[in-house]
Amino acid sequence: MEKKWWHSSVVYQIYPRSFMDSNGDGIGDLNGIISRLDYLKELGIDAIWLSPVFKSPNDDNGYDISDYKDIMDEFGTMKDMENLLAESNKRGIKIVMDLVPNHTSDEHMWFVEARKSKDNTYRDYYIWRDPVDGHEPNELGSNFSGSAWEYDETTGQYYMHLFSKKQPDLNWENEKVREEIYDIMNFWIDKGIGGFRMDVIELIGKKPDEMIIPNGPKLHDYLKEMNKKTFGDKDMLTVGECWCADPEIAKMYSNPDSHELSMVFQFEHIGLDQIPGKDKWDLRPLELTELKKVLNKWQMAFDGDGWNSLFWNNHDLPRIVSRWGNDKEYRVESAKMFATLLHGMKGTPYIYQGEELGMTNIRFDDINDYKDIETINMYNDRKSKGYAVDDIMKSIYTKGRDNARTPMQWDDSANGGFTTGTPWIKVNPNYKEINAQSQINDPDSIFNYYKKLISLRKENEVIVYGDFIPLLEDDKNIYAYERVLGDDRIRVVCNFTDKEVECDYADANGVELISNYKDYKDGILRPYEAFMVRL
Repeated sequence: MEKKWWHSSVVYQIYPRSFMDSNGDGIGDLNGIISRLDYLKELGIDAIWLSPVFKSPNDDNGYDISDYKDIMDEFGTMKDMENLLAESNKRGIKIVMDLVPNHTSDEHMWFVEARKSKDNTYRDYYIWRDPVDGHEPNELGSNFSGSAWEYDETTGQYYMHLFSKKQPDLNWENEKVREEIYDIMNFWIDKGIGGFRMDVIELIGKKPDEMIIPNGPKLHDYLKEMNKKTFGDKDMLTVGECWCADPEIAKMYSNPDSHELSMVFQFEHIGLDQIPGKDKWDLRPLELTELKKVLNKWQMAFDGDGWNSLFWNNHDLPRIVSRWGNDKEYRVESAKMFATLLHGMKGTPYIYQGEELGMTNIRFDDINDYKDIETINMYNDRKSKGYAVDDIMKSIYTKGRDNARTPMQWDDSANGGFTTGTPWIKVNPNYKEINAQSQINDPDSIFNYYKKLISLRKENEVIVYGDFIPLLEDDKNIYAYERVLGDDRIRVVCNFTDKEVECDYADANGVELISNYKDYKDGILRPYEAFMVRL
C-alpha cells in the first residue's frame, strides 16, 4: 500500500459553536479556534476536522447550509477563515472541511428559486413529487421523526427531506447539481484546505421512488466523478460518513484502486447498545464480546485495499467515558483505557474536542435546556405517544447529541473559560474539576496520556501498518490484541470493567510503552487498567 500522510496522522474534530468564543457573544468562532491552535499543536494532532462553518440559518447547527462559499456570521468572516488556514499551516496542522452534499438549507438561493414554480431553472436541483391520494408520495421517514416529505403550497407538490424540513435533499441525478458541488469543493481546495469530511455521503445516490436510500445504484459512479473533478490528483484526506457500510462496501469507497475516498466512518460498533430493530433511543447494555467481534472484523477487513477510521466520539454521539466507561470514580482510568484501546489499532484515529480531557455527558433537568433538533423532536414525539418523561430523559442522558455539544472546558473560571458572555448552551457544571488548564502540566492527566499515544503512533510503524491479531476473543471483561510488523510485536491489554479481573497477560513482560497505572499486579488487571507493551 502506498504510504499516505494521513495513515500516521491523528485528526481532532472541532465543533466550532462550542470550542472557543473570542468576542463574548456566547458562540464559539474562528478567532477562538485560532487562539487555541497552540494547545492543539501541544497535543500533537496533524489535522482538524472542522464541523460546518458555512453560512446557515442553523436549524441543524450548521448542517443546513445557505451559502457554501461564505462563512456563518456568528463564526466570523472569510478573512478569518483564511487566517485560520494560514495559522494552522504554520503549525503543520491541516484543515479538513465538513462538506454537506446531500442537502442544503431551504434558505439556500437554489431552493428559494426552486419552490417558486415547477418550471424554475433550479426546480430540478431538488426532489419533488406529486401527492398520492392527497397524501405524501410514499412512507419514507425523516431521520428527525415524521415524514421525509413536506408539502409546498406554492406548487402543490411535496419535496423530499431526509432530515429537517428545512433541509431539502439535493437531486444528484441532475448533472448541474453535481457540477455545483464540485465547483464548491474546488473553491475550498484553492483556499488551501487539507481535505473533506463528507456528511451522510452514502445518501446521495438515493432512489426515493424505489425506497433505496443509502448505497443507491449510482453512488460510486458519483464518487468517482467527484474524485476526478476535484481532489483526485491532490494529496488530501477524504472521509465519508456511512452509517450503513459493511467491510465490502467500505472497500468500494476506500480501495486506492477505486479512486473514491481515503476512508469512511462506519458506525457498526455505535449501535451495539440499542435494542435490535429499534432506534437509537431504545437502550440495552453493551456486551464486550459483541464490540470485539465488530471492531476486530473491521481491523482485519483491509489488506492494502482500504483504510479504517477510528473513533469513539463525534458531534452526534454521547461521550464515550459516560457511555461505556465510568465517569465518576474511574473517570480518568476509563478515559485512558478507551484511548489505549483505540489508538493501538490500525487506522486513522479521530479525537473529538474534550475527549482528551475526559469530558462527560450532560444531564439537564429541563428539556428546554436542550438545543438539538433531533432530541427535541424525539422528546415531543414520544411524549405524545404516552412514553414516561423519566424514560425519555434517560434516553436523552444516554444518547442525546447535546452530550457532545456543551462548551469546551478550558479552565475553572466562569463558563469554563469558553466565553465571557452567556453560552449558547449551558456548560457542564463539572468544568471546575475537568478542564484543560488543570491537565496540561499534570504528567498523569488524560491530556498528557493522549499526547503520548499520538507520539507513539508517529514513532512506531507497527502501530500504523502492523497486522492485527485478536486475543481473548470470548473473554467478557478483557479486550486484548497484538500488532505485528516483521519482528516488531506490540500487545495491548484493556480491562473493560470496574472490577479486578484475572488475566494471564497482566504482567510486566516486555517493554512498557504506555500504561494507565503506575505499576503491575501480576495476574490481575485493576478497574479499567490498560497498557501497551513491546514484546
